[in-house]
Amino acid sequence: MDQASAPLLEVRGVTLQYKTDQHLVTATWRVDFDVHPADRFVLLGPSGCGKSTLLKGVAGFMAPVEGTIALKGRPVERPGPDRMMVFQEFDQLLPWKTVEDNVVFPLEIAGRAKGLEARERARATIAKVGLSKFREVYPHMLSGGMKMRVAIARAMAMEPDILLMDEPFAALDALTRRKMQEELLALWDELRFTVLFVTHSIEEAILVGSRILLMSPHPGQVRAELNAGTFGRGQIDTPEFAALARRIHDMLFAERIESEGRAGHG
Repeated sequence: MDQASAPLLEVRGVTLQYKTDQHLVTATWRVDFDVHPADRFVLLGPSGCGKSTLLKGVAGFMAPVEGTIALKGRPVERPGPDRMMVFQEFDQLLPWKTVEDNVVFPLEIAGRAKGLEARERARATIAKVGLSKFREVYPHMLSGGMKMRVAIARAMAMEPDILLMDEPFAALDALTRRKMQEELLALWDELRFTVLFVTHSIEEAILVGSRILLMSPHPGQVRAELNAGTFGRGQIDTPEFAALARRIHDMLFAERIESEGRAGHG
């Protein structure tokens, strides 16, 4: 396999477990998938299916009890700047620091760049996300979409191989959520970064994702993988979009529907 077609991220037969006070929970069971450069790869499934746990595994915060996770052919064994999280709350930007200082801060803390080099890298990344005019502005003066762009700039300045996003828009109202999804897609159009995105919203998965991994209810297993890259932002109200959403819904919940049907005829 040549380098151009090789997966960036390879997840092979991954089983992840964690302990609670009473139980050992198996979150995922032998999950397989690949993420290629510039993918918008979405993990989609019901609450409790192990999507966020998988993201933690990729981030290096949890080790698989079975299977392997590799980035660029190297096993993931611990957190690293080659995998950057963009958190749910963009207000995690430091409120007493300007946009530029928010981007510089992690560069210096992680030792990726210092002084003028850190400033130059921060300014270049801020320019890429279209916020050069707001370098000296504080977070409370920014819109939600602009905060997201700063959060992504902060992550991208670290020059990661992949961005990890765990239901970043889940707490937002419907209108703001749609705006943020469109901001993310517009930014991806400009930068073509690789993102692994977790959601339990079928509509969001189709809109945001170029590829979608459908996961079963707990413990999470792969139910199917779909290509959603044919849908643009203006196609959300089309019959084709609705048909794919219905197909995904039926695939996600087929097992539950079948079991309820059997119970109803028992």
